[in-house]
Amino acid sequence: MAEARAALEMEIVEGSHELFRRVADWQREGAKVGFVPTMGALHEGHLALVRRASELTDKVIVSVFVNPTQFGPNEDFDKYPRDPQQDAEKLQPAGCDLLFLPEIATIYPEGHCTFVDVEGVSDGFEGDQRPGHFRGVATVVSQLFNLVQPDVAVFGEKDAQQVAVVRRLVRDLHVPVKIEALATVREDDGLALSSRNAYLSTEDRQAATVLYRALNAAQKVIEAGERSADTVRAILAEVLASESRLIVDYADVVDAESFKPVEYLDGRIVIPVAGRLAATRLLDNLQIDMENL
Repeated sequence: MAEARAALEMEIVEGSHELFRRVADWQREGAKVGFVPTMGALHEGHLALVRRASELTDKVIVSVFVNPTQFGPNEDFDKYPRDPQQDAEKLQPAGCDLLFLPEIATIYPEGHCTFVDVEGVSDGFEGDQRPGHFRGVATVVSQLFNLVQPDVAVFGEKDAQQVAVVRRLVRDLHVPVKIEALATVREDDGLALSSRNAYLSTEDRQAATVLYRALNAAQKVIEAGERSADTVRAILAEVLASESRLIVDYADVVDAESFKPVEYLDGRIVIPVAGRLAATRLLDNLQIDMENL
């Protein structure tokens, strides 16, 4: 990372003590600290989070840490894309003041045996598809919040259940961090930006837009007055079935806070969809505040 340090004005730190000192300096100066946790392989969606954090706070910290505890035994931890040099080059123009690059031993020191489980909201959907995933997410987010001590943390709405888990964690454990969620950033054809999109073949990339098409179809009938969740589920299933390459994991209508399926569309809802194209797993969602319709 020496070249990145020379090329960029932002600071790059790897150890917790160096991070503590810098945050303490900012806090003494009265600066409000923003935080964007990532696993790297940064794209425009991540950078939009950084820019939002920069708008809301005086100093922005971005972490890049590929968290082993949120990957299952047959998932892509070993091949997950890693390019900290390229990530560093993208961050400072977006408003990052400090890039935190912890080692695994920093987050999980030898003998680590403390984990965080957020029950209820982490059940179903990604919780079923990836057992142990949200335990790893909740644990690493707790670790990073303790290390960074931010005033505001910004997450992307694409991972809607993750955001719901983090909000519940912050509420239940009285963590003094405001959670800000930013709308999903998409390609021109609607595909939600994801680091895993790089795995898609040309044919699978074209097929992947079916998730967005299904969400659009659901949104149209809801805006036209449909309030039956089962009717919306049927529409999602019909559109998703039109793409034979996609293996659907789930498509549902849930309450935005509890992430439990609903029968009638009311309040804030999320329509999560997920599926697999060859070896690549994709997820997306639509979020609607019914009171605004």
